Amino acid sequence: MLVSAFLTATGQLFWKWGLTEWIYLGIGFLCYGLGAILMIKAFALEKLSVAYPLMCASYVFALIYGYFLLGEEITVQKLAAVVLLGIGVTLTSVDR
Repeated sequence: MLVSAFLTATGQLFWKWGLTEWIYLGIGFLCYGLGAILMIKAFALEKLSVAYPLMCASYVFALIYGYFLLGEEITVQKLAAVVLLGIGVTLTSVDR
């Protein structure tokens, strides 16, 4: 599921770049499509309540891409949101 989140975020990054270069749109669709296929496979192998929350990792990848590749600022608010998402995923994924 983490690879799916990575590919989904990567696909969206390429879509953003695709606003000026058509080849990036194609790469974005390829990444996003592969991510969707992996997501479907993960849903077949794991409980939905465990697998789906792991997709929030795409927010982490988007934050990293934004900072390193797009020159976006990482604010305390954004960092806190990612940490809270991580805590939520951990709590959701752990069986009692």
